[in-house]
Amino acid sequence: MARSSKSKGARSRPALPAPASNRDKAIEALMALLAEKPFERIGLAEVAQRAGLKLSELRAEFGSTLAMLAAHIREIDRKVLEAGDLKMDEDPPRERLFEVLMRRLEVLAPYKEAVRSLMRSASRNPGLALALNTMGVRSQTWMLTAAGIGTNGPRGALRAQGAALMFARVASVWVDDDEPGLDRTMATLDRGLASAERWSGFVDDLFCIPALLCRGLPRGRRARRFDRGVEADAA
Repeated sequence: MARSSKSKGARSRPALPAPASNRDKAIEALMALLAEKPFERIGLAEVAQRAGLKLSELRAEFGSTLAMLAAHIREIDRKVLEAGDLKMDEDPPRERLFEVLMRRLEVLAPYKEAVRSLMRSASRNPGLALALNTMGVRSQTWMLTAAGIGTNGPRGALRAQGAALMFARVASVWVDDDEPGLDRTMATLDRGLASAERWSGFVDDLFCIPALLCRGLPRGRRARRFDRGVEADAA
């Protein structure tokens, strides 16, 4: 599949900007510590010390290291979205999402070691893995939206969950992909998006089945079936 020169070209790892606020200092301190040790071994006092903050200043910004991590992910979302229109209006959704997710990896590049450490911790800690999945689904809702892919309703929720799982697999390849062109990463993303297209079609078919069945029912039976479904959901 043809890719733009932007995707195929060498991707240099950008330097981290100097933190401006106490909030930024805390987040950058956490990510620096994550590159050195597992998430579960990082304490609040250590983050405060690395950030050059008093505990009271850290507490004014965050209640936990997990909250700092969530704030970091939101900041990554913001930077991806802030990059603006990719001028791919005529491209198919798969191509648009490919570019958005590759842009996300570019923004994450300075934190690659921290991401690797976090993934290792999540593999040992189901609670952390569940929390990261929730954050990932929320982020992918924005990434799908940036690519012009609908995220409303049950279909959208399934798309976001599928995108979160797919991006996690891509990230697991990316953390060990040191090639300038990220060929292995892009190949994994390509395969993931192809699989997501098939899954999306399957899900759309599933959502169409009830409507197709109801078309053949008399109006009274259709209404009664709808009422029973609402009662079941309420129960």
